[in-house]
Amino acid sequence: MTTLKEQLQEDLTAAIRSRDELRSSTIRLTLSAVTSEEVAGKVKRELSDDEVLKVIAKEAKKRREAATAFADAGRTESAALERAEGEVLAEYLPKQLSDEELTAIVAEAVAASGATGPQGMGAVMKLVKPKVDGLAEGGRVAAAVKAALTG
Repeated sequence: MTTLKEQLQEDLTAAIRSRDELRSSTIRLTLSAVTSEEVAGKVKRELSDDEVLKVIAKEAKKRREAATAFADAGRTESAALERAEGEVLAEYLPKQLSDEELTAIVAEAVAASGATGPQGMGAVMKLVKPKVDGLAEGGRVAAAVKAALTG
């Protein structure tokens, strides 16, 4: 079984061979971010698959934010490129939870914690976070918890 980093390297080679510029540049940047994370700190280390997934998620989030910023500035071509890069990275990430699934998990956590109102947000987030880690973006989770506690 290959690690996620090895899979990225194999996909990079395949993308270069097939002359897929978008895919090869996106994967190259992601591998660069993985390498940067490996050498960060005092000792160089090999990242686990979970850590590589977090780096990929961070890169995907950067692409989403950049696409939004470009779209707001009226630069549609740049926004489209960022979205396309985000789609390439999404292939390596686990499937995200739907809004219904997220709402159900949040409702269960609100009931379990007995929280009523916005002051209970921390307690609910503490219960929800381990269940949705990697499956839903933090901002989405916080918004769902906030909506459940105020609505």
